[in-house]
Amino acid sequence: MGFIPLTLNHHTLLSVPLRNLTSMRDTDPNKFIAYLAIIATPFALGAFLLTWAPSAQFASEDPAGDGYVPPRSTHALVERTQESTVTVWCEPKVGKGSQGTAFAIELKTDVSNSYPTTLITNQHVIEKCIDVDHKLTIALPYEDPVVAVIVKWDKKNDIAVLATKMKLPVLKLSKNDAWPGFWVMALGSADGYEGSVSFGNVINSNSAEILITNNISHGSSGGPLVDNEGFVVGVTSWGSKKEQYNGAMSLNAFCAKILKCAYDSGKTWWDYSND
Repeated sequence: MGFIPLTLNHHTLLSVPLRNLTSMRDTDPNKFIAYLAIIATPFALGAFLLTWAPSAQFASEDPAGDGYVPPRSTHALVERTQESTVTVWCEPKVGKGSQGTAFAIELKTDVSNSYPTTLITNQHVIEKCIDVDHKLTIALPYEDPVVAVIVKWDKKNDIAVLATKMKLPVLKLSKNDAWPGFWVMALGSADGYEGSVSFGNVINSNSAEILITNNISHGSSGGPLVDNEGFVVGVTSWGSKKEQYNGAMSLNAFCAKILKCAYDSGKTWWDYSND
């Protein structure tokens, strides 16, 4: 008597006698069809699960929990971050001006009633406009500039807070330390080209800075450095002429004058007490 082996999974073999199937088919076609349907159902379910699992994983835009991989949709991440990132022009009435980048975050300031959108940039981007007659403007790529004001700054950590009436979606700040090897994206106005994007990874970090492989140029300063989930891990700040890396001020640098950090130490954004 012959058998047809039907593999349901790695551990189960179902063997059906050919004679029984033939007899059932001849005596009661409806029972035969129902019997085949019962046998076929596990195969159909298995095929569905095998195709659904990877497709569902790919459809997940943010690879949460794995900072080393690129985002599921780089296009979506770039567009979402661009919506919150602007070019900054500092034009003092006397002397040469400067250009950089800024991005919107959720932060209450003393001028929030008049200028509800808060922006982060580098202190050196707006340094020439501090305490002098100046014109400070910001703009999304290819849009008309609007006025921004300087709220406060931290020269030591090279961070400044601006505010504007322009409505921008805010970028969230990462709660996860930027470990060596993590995928990161920098946005800015590299060499005056608004909306410039560069991809790279974290090389290492210290108490206030993150070393990155991303290409950085004049005009990139003040732009957001985001992880593969779109959360800000730092502020793109400087380029190295001698070494093969560039740098960003990490969120730990915010704690001195910009943010009230959430941890008991009051000194760092990322809590190292459990490391």
